[in-house]
Amino acid sequence: MTRLLVLNPNTSEAVTRMLGAHVQRAVGPEIAVEAVTARFGAPYIADEASYAVAGHAALDAWQAQAAPGAVLIGCFGDPGLFALRECSAAPVTGLAEASFAEAAAHGRFAIVTGGARWEPMLRRLALTLGYERFLAGIHTVAPTGAQLAADPESALSLLAVACGDAARRFDARAVIVGGAALAGWAAQLQPHSHVPLIDSVAAGARRIAAALRGAP
Repeated sequence: MTRLLVLNPNTSEAVTRMLGAHVQRAVGPEIAVEAVTARFGAPYIADEASYAVAGHAALDAWQAQAAPGAVLIGCFGDPGLFALRECSAAPVTGLAEASFAEAAAHGRFAIVTGGARWEPMLRRLALTLGYERFLAGIHTVAPTGAQLAADPESALSLLAVACGDAARRFDARAVIVGGAALAGWAAQLQPHSHVPLIDSVAAGARRIAAALRGAP
């Protein structure tokens, strides 16, 4: 059976369990998903310092595996992506890279995510990955992903408004709902949006599964 390692580069075991369950459902039973948690770092990545540590933590978690296999980095920001890709002979992608690619298929896209400090970090990643011409804009809400997940009812109302605002203000053809802790929320928000909403976790699962099955 094909093995897929889902690396959570923060130290939250709850996020790891949630990621593992969502990715396993998305990729199907023929791919064995193993979700692992970083051995050090922040409980939630929300700024440059914790992001820098998370890249090291992701590489450490990968190296701790006897047979790493393919890798999905379970963070919308993909810390450690290039180091892991350099070290691994198997496919490696992250939630941001996967959702950028999926959203760009619709044309110019916007991002909605939690935590204001993510905006410059995501702009830099989009530039590095070659998606800057597709990125129409980024709408951050004040609560971090962890804070949003802690109060889903209020968070869904806040994100519904944010997704609508982002689509209109940036004239986006798709909106990414970015964040590991927000897995599954895009589907709940979709009825309130006139453009496709892309779940970053689902996009990551689809992209890595396609790579494992030999799709270009």
